[in-house]
Amino acid sequence: MPPDRVPAIKVLLLPKDTNALGTIFGGVILSHIDLASAVEARKAGPHRYVTKAMRAVEFHEPVFLGDIASFYTETLRVGRTSITVRVVVEAERWGGGRGERVKVTEAEVVLVAVDAHGRPTPIAEPAATLPD
Repeated sequence: MPPDRVPAIKVLLLPKDTNALGTIFGGVILSHIDLASAVEARKAGPHRYVTKAMRAVEFHEPVFLGDIASFYTETLRVGRTSITVRVVVEAERWGGGRGERVKVTEAEVVLVAVDAHGRPTPIAEPAATLPD
């Protein structure tokens, strides 16, 4: 990813997010991945989106208390009612007085656009038909 990229969300991890080992719960990271993917999905169309699946979730490194986690997103596929988003999480660590960036987690999230009744709805508006 280019150096001028902008994260969908950026989070400072706090004591409430830690497990008994003092690292951040994986579920906390998954929750933020879910939010970041929804931010990306909204670019495809102004719908309500629900998460259908998280695929290929991989935890590479632990996230520590005080790390700043950046969640970078990329749309991989837009279907009729679903969208697949890749999320890469980087932690910015501040040991030694300078920020070090470490790729900590990545995942693919499938979201489905839904209507007011919670039923799948097309992401793109159907093409208008011209009168004969």
